[in-house]
Amino acid sequence: MEQGEQRRVLPAIPLRGVSILPGMITNIDLNRQPSLKALEFAMRNHTNIFLVTQQKIETDDNNLATLYETGCIARVVQMFQLPNQIVRVVVEGMKRARLFSLEQQKDAFMMAEVMEFDLEEHGWSMEECEARSRVLKELLARYLYLQPNVPKELAVTASNTMDFKVLLRTFAAYLPFYFQQRQAYLDATDEELLYEMVVTDLQNELNVLQVKKELQENVKTQVDKHQKEYMLREQMQVIKKELGADDTIPDADEFTKQLENLAAPEPVKEKIKKEIARLKNVTGSSSETAMQRVYVETLLEMPWEKSSEEFTDLDEAEAILEREHYGLEKVKERILEFLAVRSLTKETESTIICLVGPPGTGKTSIAKSVAEALHKEYVRICLGGIRDEAEIRGHRRTYIGAMPGRIANALKQAGVKNPLILLDEVDKLAKDYKGDPASALLEVLDSQQNKAFRDHYIEIPLDLSAVCFIATANSLSEIPRPLLDRMEVIEVNSYTSNEKFHIAKEHLWKKQLIKNGLTTKQLTISDAAIRKMIQEYTREAGVRELERKIATLCRKTARAIVQNGETAVKVKDKNLELYLGKAKYRTNEAAKKAEVGLVHGLAWTSVGGDVLSIEVAILPGKGKVHLTGQLGDVMKESAQIGFSYIRSQSQKFGISPEFYKENDLHVHIPEGAVPKDGPSAGITMATAMLSAITAEAVRGDVAMTGEITLRGRVLPVGGLKEKLLAAKTSGIKTVLLSSENERNIAELDGEVIQELELVYVETMEDVIRHAFRSQLMKGK
Repeated sequence: MEQGEQRRVLPAIPLRGVSILPGMITNIDLNRQPSLKALEFAMRNHTNIFLVTQQKIETDDNNLATLYETGCIARVVQMFQLPNQIVRVVVEGMKRARLFSLEQQKDAFMMAEVMEFDLEEHGWSMEECEARSRVLKELLARYLYLQPNVPKELAVTASNTMDFKVLLRTFAAYLPFYFQQRQAYLDATDEELLYEMVVTDLQNELNVLQVKKELQENVKTQVDKHQKEYMLREQMQVIKKELGADDTIPDADEFTKQLENLAAPEPVKEKIKKEIARLKNVTGSSSETAMQRVYVETLLEMPWEKSSEEFTDLDEAEAILEREHYGLEKVKERILEFLAVRSLTKETESTIICLVGPPGTGKTSIAKSVAEALHKEYVRICLGGIRDEAEIRGHRRTYIGAMPGRIANALKQAGVKNPLILLDEVDKLAKDYKGDPASALLEVLDSQQNKAFRDHYIEIPLDLSAVCFIATANSLSEIPRPLLDRMEVIEVNSYTSNEKFHIAKEHLWKKQLIKNGLTTKQLTISDAAIRKMIQEYTREAGVRELERKIATLCRKTARAIVQNGETAVKVKDKNLELYLGKAKYRTNEAAKKAEVGLVHGLAWTSVGGDVLSIEVAILPGKGKVHLTGQLGDVMKESAQIGFSYIRSQSQKFGISPEFYKENDLHVHIPEGAVPKDGPSAGITMATAMLSAITAEAVRGDVAMTGEITLRGRVLPVGGLKEKLLAAKTSGIKTVLLSSENERNIAELDGEVIQELELVYVETMEDVIRHAFRSQLMKGK
């Protein structure tokens, strides 16, 4: 190493995070007073400055211990004044120098005693220098390919110079490395050491840039070019993966802790353990990781062996049921029987009850009350319109967006294995090419099979034997027979007027007062007004329309209080019309005078009973029967059977055989837009046709229901409670029923048949005897 013999004293400027090398032209920003004073001294005395780097950036008070041993003697080329008392200085590195001592001056800056030195030269041949130059240029070319943004001085020098020494000094000065690396170049004492350091650092930097390029290419192949945000997330994930930092591992560890505290059978725990291990090892897109994570979370949230305490206090359960619902005695009795059996046997076999009845009769609400009475978690599943089997059994995990079925989700929502699950509107299930959900329910509602119900998404058998299922439906005819066979059917019949009165007074009235912000002092209603509302403003099996009418009263009262300043409103039967308008129904609609060819029949619908007025007209023709009113096939056949019966008994009725050759019959049932079907109008249509043929009037206060045979027998029908309530509402006094229905009448409340004369008939002759005002049978 060639080294000058003379030491020099120069103003010293400590630098933070920057190392200046000989041959390097750059700018530095100064704002510390000692540094500014040193610069001022150098400019005033036309001398160079000594630039030395601090070992720690945060240091303010510098001495020999806080500075590096080697610095650079530099020439001040230019200086600029910047805002905030900052001076920007353009300097050119001249010589390496070793720091020996520092002396504090009066102006607070330091003078440094330094000794210059040059790199020790090696006697390399021209070939050796050329080889080393080519290595540096080749490395730079690769570097520029991966990192184009480099100082232009480096690129220009590399392309124009053939001098190895100049090339080496330029590389050391301008390669964009950390200041610690440049300080090491500054400390180097010979050319060979500096060359090795530059080549090693440049090669390492190339390796880092190559890895970065591969990471970027991996990310680019995994994401869509238009999804910038998604690409950034993926890039982060790939980088984390390369560094060994992945969020999947902490999640898997957390799942493992949850598994240790999970109450589940050992096979279930083993399955979850395998899925957690698969989550740790999952590779590929983040969507696959997310799907696996959601699956593990679902398994951990299922209540495998977690159950609520069984409740068997019959007195409290009965009190809750009586408090929440008026009537519905059969349902309450069945629930209390279930509790009694449960308290004796201690078994938890599932109970499947199906509540069937018209809308608005309280089927859904009583299921919630039953859950409260049994102290069970309550979950409602609405099945109306479901046509995909996967809604019940779940989707297989091979599909994107797969999720558990509604049964598994209900258990997850309840948090226990023995909740009460309400299967609402089970008769509204549909089916298409995706499967039949009613068939999927067969396993759910079979107490012998649901101990191991397999959801396609969960893939682990679920024990449904402890679940209490309650289904609701409006009509049994829409429920498949195999499904109906698995349920215990309890009919929730239409409410009588008295039941509606008590429900309105004890439940609906209080509910609507609270809902509309009223008190019993602000709004009162008389019993007579409630009964008038039931008779003249509603005509339904349940109480939903009645509740809407009560809500109308409350809203009008609220407006009167707020807008008109009224303090109390009293609703009576005499002023009810002021709030609800004109009455919609009259109680004696059907009770008219006797007419020819007009007979009142009774029909059952999914929304309650109804009175059908069947009309028959005689017109010239050839003995044909025309049927209108949108009748179903069964009803059309009943009309044909009735007509055939009359023709077979023409002699008894005194009907000429020529009548059928010269006349046609037209049978019509009003409300033609409403579909009608069933055999229960058989005797009604036969009576109407006989009345029209014989021109004999039928009593207007008589209604009838029953199926007819070719020999004139009257067969029993169903829906009697709804039919009799409809007859009472329409002012009917006498109802003709099949004698076989007498046992069904015995099960009804006395209120249903009150004020009605029930006549039991066995044949059409009995019907004719009670329906016509005159004797039609020949010889009688």
